[in-house]
Parts: sequence; structure tokens; C-alpha cells
Amino acid sequence: MTRGRGLVSALARGTAGIRRVRRPADDTGPGFDLTYVRTGPRTPRPTVVVPGGPGLGSVLPYRGLRRWAAGLGHDLIMVEHRGVGLSRTDTAGRDLPVSAMRIAAVAGDIAAVLDREAVDSAYLVGSSYGSYVVSCVGALYPERVAGMLLDSALQSSADIDLERRAVRSVFWDADTAIAADVRRLYLRGEDGRRLLDVVRAAYELGGPELLGPLLRGRVRGRAPGRLRVPAGAAWRLLEAYATREGTLARVPGVYEFDIAGAIGFRELGYGAPTDGRPLDPALTYAPLAPLFPGFDAEPVDLGREVSRFTWPMVLLSGTRDLRTPPDIADRVASIAPDAAVTRIENGHSALDTHPAALMRALDHLVTGRHAALPGQGEALSALPRRGVSARFPTLLEGLVGHTET
Repeated sequence: MTRGRGLVSALARGTAGIRRVRRPADDTGPGFDLTYVRTGPRTPRPTVVVPGGPGLGSVLPYRGLRRWAAGLGHDLIMVEHRGVGLSRTDTAGRDLPVSAMRIAAVAGDIAAVLDREAVDSAYLVGSSYGSYVVSCVGALYPERVAGMLLDSALQSSADIDLERRAVRSVFWDADTAIAADVRRLYLRGEDGRRLLDVVRAAYELGGPELLGPLLRGRVRGRAPGRLRVPAGAAWRLLEAYATREGTLARVPGVYEFDIAGAIGFRELGYGAPTDGRPLDPALTYAPLAPLFPGFDAEPVDLGREVSRFTWPMVLLSGTRDLRTPPDIADRVASIAPDAAVTRIENGHSALDTHPAALMRALDHLVTGRHAALPGQGEALSALPRRGVSARFPTLLEGLVGHTET
């Protein structure tokens, strides 16, 4: 653990814009120094970007995004989540306790950063879990919100049923070659959890064009087409990428679920009971449920609170998103007074897989043009993709190939 903290600190040296604000001790845990980054030209209303998780770092993984955004003129703030990376330990150097992991506390951290920066209100951008966090900021600190962009909106633990329907409509119930191959693999004994994680990730990253050849190779036990690596290598690569969720694998400063993950189980229902049917998304986190607190309650009723969000809202939704299906974005937009939904050809989390689309949508939000976004989906989808996650589908496609032998 000590080596991990030292590595994160060493990697963070030289990172532009690092600042800290002391968070006081309370009845849930000790005081600690919350780390955050502010980059780009200063404006009266900066943009706070909250990535997914809980467990993803903000300081190290998004350095490239911040440099790029600064060049576009964006004033960005990213707050390192409590219990993660540079905000992992208390003032004595000990890991923060699980008791300190609450979404209301995370929302309070963001408000404290705005206070530290003398910012009255800001635009809030949240991706996946981050969309839940910024929505809770809106519910608890509405005066601090100038506008909101929800990327792959996560809004309720009850949406597991929407997720189940979305997954099974593509991989189990459909009359397609992809669903037939998934059923074959499942019925011949593939581990159901790993099968779901891999096929969902492949579909979200590259659609049927990536998933189809990958499945054919797995069913036949050999490479489909001009594969230049041993059969199964592409599957194993994707498995390593996709099954990070549901494990305590820790990459210091990048992904640290071991403490912050308590939020997912206690307040977001990550430990939901499985329904006994194939390809249940509840399987993803099921192995970890005994290690974390059980579900207590969601901190905020967002179904009620969103109707009170008077600021402009943008909901960015991927057509292939099977984790936070587009129906969620549609529902939020039907409740919020001033919301625009934009579909893009993408999977989950534009922040990580198509940041150019997210930044263009943000441009529309901060310049008061968000109402025009529903007609911009095709243009946003066509923007060049950036970053490691954005290039991952191309790497996989190079391994898999598309031509049968």
C-alpha cells in the first residue's frame, strides 16, 4: 500500500493544476486532504468533470483530456474521489475507512472545492457513476449548478431491470447469429459472468462488427480470419479489460475499488440479487458482495429531484450502451424542465470512449445552444476518437480480423 501511494505521488509530480483542500473529521471518518486539479483559462463558471466508478481516479487518467480541453478554452476541475489515489488517506497516512464512503460526502467534497476556488456555480459533467454524483450535487446544492451534462446516466438502483432487458434483447432473445453464438457458448459451459462481461464490452466498444468475429472464433475454437496471434488471445485481452469491474484489482491512482466501492453496494445496489436467468448483469459484482456493506438506501430520490432541476441539462447516450441503457436518459429528459437528449453511435461512457463528442456537447451546453443537440447525434458520432480507451476497439479489430478462412 505504501509503495502504491508513493507511486501515485511520484506520477502526479509535474501534473498541472494540482491543489488540495482539507476535509474535516466527522462522525463517519477522520480528516483528510482532498486533491483536485484545475486547468485551462479561468472563467467565472468552470466545468467540474466526474468520471465513473466508484474507484476511477481523476488526476492521473485524464491528464491528456485536460490538456486538450485547455487548448479548446475549457476551464476544467476534476476532483480525486475520496478513498482513491491522491485522496485515499487521512492526515496520518492511513487509508480512509469504509464508513467515510457516502455519496452525500462526495457531493460535499465537490462543494468544498468550489468554495476553495471561490466559484459560486459551475457546469457539472458526470459519466456513469459520476452522473449519479453530479445529480446528487444538484439535489443537495442546487445553487451551485449552472448546467449539467449526464453522460451514460445512472439514476436508480431499480434500473437493473432495464439493464437486464437491454442485455438479453441483444445477446439472448434476438434471432441473430450473435445471440445464437452467445447461447451456444453459455450452454456448453462458459462461465456466465465472464461471458457477459466480454460480449457486453465487445459490443459496446465495437458493435456487431467486432463482436461477431470474436464470437465465431470462440465457438469454433480457432481464429476467425487473418488473426496474427494464437486463437483466443483477443478474447483473453478483452476479458482482462472487461472483468476489471467485479474484482478488487487495483491500479494505484487509476482504479481503486477496494475502499470507494462501498458506495456502490451500500447506496447504489451493486449487490442486487441475481434473477436466476442467463446473462444477468447483477453477476458482475456478485463475487464482491460479501466484502462490502449491504444495500441500505439510495441517498436521494432522483426520480423526484430531477423535476426540480431548473438549469439546462444535456443527456448524452450511446446507442450500444448496455450498462445505462438509453431509456434512462429518455426518462430523465421527460422529467427535467429543460433537458435535451442526444444519441451517439457509441457504447458506455463517452468521456472514456468518445471524449470529442462529449466536449462538443459541453460546448453547446455552456454557450446556451443545448436545445439544438438532439439533431447533432450523427455529427457528434463522426468526430475523431481520442485516448487509449477510444483506440481499444481498433486494436481488437486488428487482432480479430473480419474475414473468414
